Amino acid sequence: MARRDANPDFIEALARGLDVIRVFQPRQPAMSLAAVAAASGLARPTARRILLTLRQMGYVRAADGGFELTPRVLELGMAYVLSRNLWEIARPHMERLVSRTRESSSVAQLDGSDIVYVARVAVPKIVALAVTIGTRFPAAATSLGKVLLAGLPPGAAERVLAEPSRSGITPWLQASAQQRSDVLREVALNVCAHAAETPMDVLTGEYLPLLLQTAGAISADWAACHAAPYLDITAAEPARPGPAEHPQDGRASGIRTGGVLRA
Repeated sequence: MARRDANPDFIEALARGLDVIRVFQPRQPAMSLAAVAAASGLARPTARRILLTLRQMGYVRAADGGFELTPRVLELGMAYVLSRNLWEIARPHMERLVSRTRESSSVAQLDGSDIVYVARVAVPKIVALAVTIGTRFPAAATSLGKVLLAGLPPGAAERVLAEPSRSGITPWLQASAQQRSDVLREVALNVCAHAAETPMDVLTGEYLPLLLQTAGAISADWAACHAAPYLDITAAEPARPGPAEHPQDGRASGIRTGGVLRA
């Protein structure tokens, strides 16, 4: 298999290991060596060595004549969520919102042209959206994605959307750049519910104010958390202010949130 990147710092073996982890799908938890090799585009000996390495590290185990992921894989994604305190900050606010609306609520972040769910409180229903933390969807085709795209500086949304989606989903409707721009100018906070279940006056009169309050509360807690002093125990240094600015662009720390209420 040819290298996918000519950068001398690119580690092909690491990339292949991540490729193997990603080939396991929700409805196909156990896969044979041949299936893993075919899905990842790797030679069978290479796929075998990677699987055996992942097994030794505890990320894969033998199952039904093949392999399956172990719960330890969750550490890879949760490390990101927990390192930013996203879940602990958002959870109590989302739980209160869900208890009052009896609808599910989610928080997502942009990753290229996709959104990735980083927090979710779901309400069990007969027909429900199969979403968990780490689920990825094309941003332009989702309520949460439109919220996040609308918050970008002028022109930035089209640059973001030019990146290929890694969700594996192709939206059935492909909007033009002008159509996307028209829609994003109208977005502030998007609410989605089953039309037969929830009248419009309930959406605008009850759910929307609750969503706005919840988004504001999460943002306020996020800012307060990152502005609070902290102590680096490992270095035995005195307390000092936490990062008040975004490390990449100097903007004040904050989080954009969007609640999606679905049947």
